[in-house]
Amino acid sequence: MGQMAVTGTTVTGTTVAEVLAELAALEDPKTRAVNERHGDDHGVNLGKLRALAKRLKTQQELALQLWEADATAARLVAILICRPKAFECAELDTLLRQADTPKVHDWLVNYVVKKSPHAEELRLAWFADPEPAVASAGWALTTERVAKKPEGLDLAGLLDVIDAEMKDAPDRLQWAMNHCLAQIGIEHPEHRARAIGIGERLQVLKDYPTPPNCTSPFAPIWITEMVRRQQDT
Repeated sequence: MGQMAVTGTTVTGTTVAEVLAELAALEDPKTRAVNERHGDDHGVNLGKLRALAKRLKTQQELALQLWEADATAARLVAILICRPKAFECAELDTLLRQADTPKVHDWLVNYVVKKSPHAEELRLAWFADPEPAVASAGWALTTERVAKKPEGLDLAGLLDVIDAEMKDAPDRLQWAMNHCLAQIGIEHPEHRARAIGIGERLQVLKDYPTPPNCTSPFAPIWITEMVRRQQDT
């Protein structure tokens, strides 16, 4: 959070050092081993991390300082206790580019950027960014609009881009584009056949290991299953 960092350590009675010490005490080697397989370099159980954040409540200044600590668990707490609407557009852009682990990236987009009045401006700015992780955030915000506010979106144009670029996209960007493909197929019947066809032709995530009772991220299966559930309700 760059220049926004607040000098000093005490914020409404809680110090950064105290929070970092509590996170260190929650560190578990087995949890770290699992998280590291997914690219997240911390060993704090997320339920316990959320409980810590809930106890701290919203504290913008403390959130800024925890982000500056540049540790994954601290940044996750920062995301949970910050005030999303307090950030300027440029500040959110900086935060996203500093979010260097998958969980921090995902939580920042879902818990902060999506609640920001700057979400649409950032969606447009990030969508075609040359940095794949940034572009993936643009696609995630686009998927949100596909589901909740599709008016004004060029869905056919999005399918064109997915068709042309998803197969060779880097992992995180590919995943975000695939989610958008599935959401278009699920929410918009007029594009469903094409979305399923793109998925079948590109075969992206077809062999992704899927636990029992979970839906495959392979778009044709994902679309078909979610539509079936909608029809059953």
